[in-house]
Amino acid sequence: MVSPTQDDEAELDASKAPLLDHLVELRNRLIHSILAFLLTFIACFFFAEIIYNFLAQPLADALADQPGRRMIATALQETFLTYVKVGAFGALCFAFPFMAAQLWMFIAPGLYRHEKNAFLPFLVMTPVMFLAGASFVYYILMPMAIRFFLGFEAPGGNGALPIEVEARVSEYLGLIMTLIFAFGLCFQLPILLTLLGKVGIVTSKGLKSARRYAVVGVFVLAAVVTPPDVISQLSLAAPLILLYEVSVWLVRMFEKKRDQEEADSRGDNITKT
Repeated sequence: MVSPTQDDEAELDASKAPLLDHLVELRNRLIHSILAFLLTFIACFFFAEIIYNFLAQPLADALADQPGRRMIATALQETFLTYVKVGAFGALCFAFPFMAAQLWMFIAPGLYRHEKNAFLPFLVMTPVMFLAGASFVYYILMPMAIRFFLGFEAPGGNGALPIEVEARVSEYLGLIMTLIFAFGLCFQLPILLTLLGKVGIVTSKGLKSARRYAVVGVFVLAAVVTPPDVISQLSLAAPLILLYEVSVWLVRMFEKKRDQEEADSRGDNITKT
C-alpha cells in the first residue's frame, strides 16, 4: 500500500469541513442528480417512440421477412406506461455519467491523491463495461433468443390451430431492459474484483481456489436473469467466466506491481541506512 505524503496529508486537512457543510453538499449533489434525471426523463419521454423502436429492432429484424407481424397492447394504458418506462430507462442511462460525477465530486475531497489516482480509472471503466454488456445483449443475445423462441411457432393444419407469437409491448420491453441491466451489472465483475484486489481484500490465489464455486455461481446467476433456454444462459455464463479469468489476471498483475514497489522501498531504506 502507498503511504500518504505530508503534502497529501496537508491537502486532505485543507478539505476538511464541519459535518453540517458535508450534509449540505450531499443534499446539493442529490438535488443536482435528481434534476438531471428529471430533465433527461422529459427529453427521453419526448423521444420515447424512437427509443422504443430502437429497442424493438432485434424483434423487427427477426420478423422482417413476414409482413403483417406486429406487437400488441392488451390494456388501454399499456402503450403510455411503456413509453414512461422507456423514458425512465433512457434517463437512467444518459444521466448516469452526470450522477456518477456528482458522487465523485462529493467523495473525492476525502481521498488522498494516490487514492484518487487509483480509483478514477475504475470509475471511468464502469460505464464502458456497462455499455459492453448492453451491446452484447442487443447485438448478440437478443437476436439468438428471439430466433429460439420463434422456432416454437406452429403453422397448424389438419385440424390443429396455428401458434403465432404476438409479443406484448410491455413484456418485450421488460425483457430487454432486464437483460440490459443484468448484463451491464454482471460485466462490472472484473472492475469490482480488480478494485478489491488492488486494496488487498482479495488475492489472485484466493480467486483461483474459488474458481469452481465461481463457475457454479455464474451458471446459477445466468439461470435466474436470462430467459429459460440454454442458449441465453450460456450466452451470459461464457463471457462471465471469461471476465472472471481476466479478473484473476488483473489482480495478479497488481500484486506483482505492489510486490515490486515494496521490494524497491525496502532496497531504498537499506541504502539510506
